[in-house]
Order: sequence, then structure tokens, then C-alpha cells
Amino acid sequence: MATSLPASKPLLATLKGVRQPIAPIWLMRQAGRYLPEYRTLRAEKGGFLALATDSETAAEITMQPIRRFGFDGAILFSDILMVPWALGQALSFGAGEGPALTPALVDHALTGLQPAPERLDPVYATVARVAGMLPAGTTFLGFAGSPWTVATYMVAGHGSRDQGETRRFAYADPRAFGEIIDAIADSTITYLSRQIEEGVEAVQLFDSWSGSLSPAQFERWVIAPTARIVAALHDRHPDVPVIGFPKGAGGKLPAYARETGADAIGLDETVDPAWAHASLPADMPVQGNLDPLALIAGGDSLDAAATRILEAFADRPHIFNLGHGILPDTPIAHVERLLAHVRRAR
Repeated sequence: MATSLPASKPLLATLKGVRQPIAPIWLMRQAGRYLPEYRTLRAEKGGFLALATDSETAAEITMQPIRRFGFDGAILFSDILMVPWALGQALSFGAGEGPALTPALVDHALTGLQPAPERLDPVYATVARVAGMLPAGTTFLGFAGSPWTVATYMVAGHGSRDQGETRRFAYADPRAFGEIIDAIADSTITYLSRQIEEGVEAVQLFDSWSGSLSPAQFERWVIAPTARIVAALHDRHPDVPVIGFPKGAGGKLPAYARETGADAIGLDETVDPAWAHASLPADMPVQGNLDPLALIAGGDSLDAAATRILEAFADRPHIFNLGHGILPDTPIAHVERLLAHVRRAR
């Protein structure tokens, strides 16, 4: 459904297959530590979990990059580990240590957890607040972690470079691991459905660690549960697009695009845009995929990298974004330069 007609919400229109004359843009982790106003608020309010569970503060953080830059999309300020927290694990964010979940399921049974779905209530309150604050042309994005990525934290209790502990667990006891995946998928369906009911207009599934899996394991632990989530959301909310973002999937991206039912595919920075355009289903919306380090570098190299992406996707619906989250040391001026470049590109 390729067209260049404008829309009142260009990002949402793009997700629905309508190519825009100027690619809409938002950036993963666009609300975060690179913004001085975020750093000020975090210093006042405390740690990450305190911010994410204070709906007034979380709404303010969600709005900060919209006020500063006028992005075409706002993404809910929260974290992918809210779901395991609601499933009963204790969640903490240590300074300089990353998130921790206890008890780690490599040594404990899922059935030993006491679910606490009320822990998600502040997130829904944040969504409702933001939905009433956004400019008319801004699309509101909700999100959750995909089951495989969330499971890597639940099993190991923390992040890791190769997810080795979780991969070994999945091979050694696929039945037990499948129960964890199913519990995450069920909770995620409810979680994203509630976000939609409170006001988000599209959702993204982050599979940040999907690149660590073999093809057979990718099919089982990434594609299959993602397809179940997407199907359930489409059944409940048929007009709400779902973006799938399987970071590191590489050559498995076409299978992911065909088999999950996702409405759009997010691409990480390692994906060749020309290959993606040739390999993914025709006219399927894509999102990405500037290297976050190119944004830090700035200058002519930033312009050239952005132009290459825009040219590769000129003939299909495309949302400009990074290949992963914006980094804390990203200069504000470089974000402003990127926005100006993308918006004058055509």
C-alpha cells in the first residue's frame, strides 16, 4: 500500500502501511540520561524503579523529548522487566550494576512465585496521563519485552553477554523453560492490552537478546511466542499495529517477518538496509536503523549514514530510528542535526 499522502499522525499511518513524504522519526530510549532535564528529575526523585512507578513523574519523562525535539512518536517511560516483577520476582536497579531479579529461576520454580499484577497499575496510570498530554500529531507507543529476552533475566537473575545460563537451561529442561515463556507471553498479552485500553496507539516488542539463539531455538523461543502475542493483540485490538524488534536476528529476519504476524519490523544497526529492503515482504513497514555511535560522532558521517538508510527505504513505509537505544553521552546538538536532516531529506 505504497503512497506518499500525508497523514495527521504520520508515524501511525506509516505503521499501517502508508508511506510518508518525510519519514517519521522517534528514537529508542529517547527519554533518558542524555537529556539534562531527565538527569535533574532523576536526581530529585531517586532510582529508576521509583521513577517508573510514579505515574506523574513517568509521564513527565515520557513528554520531555517530545517537548524538546517534537518527535513523531512518544514511547512510554518504563522497563521490560516490569512483567517479571508483576509475575512475582523482586526487581532492583543497582547503581552501575544493571537490573537484578530474585529469586533467579535457574534455581527456583516458577510456581514458587507469588504474582503481583497490581505492580503494573502505575504503568497504566502513566499511559492515561500521557494520552491526555500529547500533541495531536504524535503517536503514542507502548511496549513490552519479548518472552525470550525477558526470560533471560528471569532465569539468570541479571543480564549477561551471551545469555549462556538461560540457553543451557532451555536445552536441559525445555518443558520448564516453556512454562516460563508461556507465563511471560500470557502476562504480556494482558499488559499490552491494558496499555492499549489506556491510550497507546501502537506497541513494540523488544527482543534485545534474540541474536544469541540458534535457528531452531530462535523459531521455538522467539518466533512462536511472539506470534502468539501478536495474534492475541490483533484479535483484541485489530486496528493497533505491533512492531517486532528482534535485535541481532540477522538472516532470520525474513522468517520473523513472515511468521510472527508483526505489522512492522525494527532493524538493529548491523542490518544492511539495502538487504532488508530486498529481503523483507514488499511494502512491510520497517523501522531503523542508525548506529547509535554514528549519532554520537555527528557531522558529515552522521548525515551520510542517515541518508543511506533513507535512500534504501525510500520505496516502502519507513520510520527513522536508531538500531538500538540512544546512549547517555549523545550530544543534544547531534539529535537536533539528525532531526533536521531527516525532515529535509525529501
